[in-house]
Amino acid sequence: MSVATEITRKAKSNLAIALRILPKARRDDMVVFYAFCRTVDDIADDPVEPKSLRRKKLAEWEEGLREGFFPKDNELGNAVVEMIGRYGISPKWLTEIIDGCRMDLEVQSFGSWEELMKYNWKVAGVVGLVCTRIFGCVHKDSDKYAELLGNALQLTNILRDVGEDLANGGRIYLPVNDMIRFQYSERDLVGKVYDGRFLAMMSYHAQRAEYYFQEAQKMMPEIDERSLLPARIMSDIYHDLLENIRAGEFRVFDKRFRVSKFRKVAILAKYLIAGRY
Repeated sequence: MSVATEITRKAKSNLAIALRILPKARRDDMVVFYAFCRTVDDIADDPVEPKSLRRKKLAEWEEGLREGFFPKDNELGNAVVEMIGRYGISPKWLTEIIDGCRMDLEVQSFGSWEELMKYNWKVAGVVGLVCTRIFGCVHKDSDKYAELLGNALQLTNILRDVGEDLANGGRIYLPVNDMIRFQYSERDLVGKVYDGRFLAMMSYHAQRAEYYFQEAQKMMPEIDERSLLPARIMSDIYHDLLENIRAGEFRVFDKRFRVSKFRKVAILAKYLIAGRY
């Protein structure tokens, strides 16, 4: 079993079921790309290692992407270089992802939605652009679809992980301006104050995520519908997750919302039965 396959298997990501629909060669390359994203994210999130060492490891990944990895030193790194070479993907996109992870080394706080969007671009938007290349998309609007969907998925993750992010270094991804709008402070968030203000704020962000799901759907080009099947499956899974968070009244301080494995399989089966593959 390759390093990339092992990393992906252990992660138990929602992506795993979506990738089953891809041809093997593209699926294998997506596994490599996912393993890269998982690895650099785990480096940034490691609660044990000092920040200086985590920065060093991220810098080594950047250098490897630019200059190449030594053959015996980084099996995954070599696989990533080969993968991006096959699709003509710029190494700069992957270093953008690393830079997004590096931002997580510091206590996060975003003043506005516009500031959060810049972060989203690095950790979600660029990821989508790489995926459209691996999926084999041909229409330029597929990139816009990927960017919009990336914002929807990332915002859904932010809503789900409010409590976990607070516990992980006091990270706050909900923009300060939006908290001010609902008269809910960072102190309230740190204190896990669950009241009408919190519910109104979370509902507002859920509506924003819903907007991005719908706008992405409008942008999807017909010619790439088949190529984008993994992304469409991810969209359905995460939209269900968003609905679960809403139905659970945003109790994210004491619960981690999920989509059941049965439901994920049902979503995959929906596309298979409909012959949209």
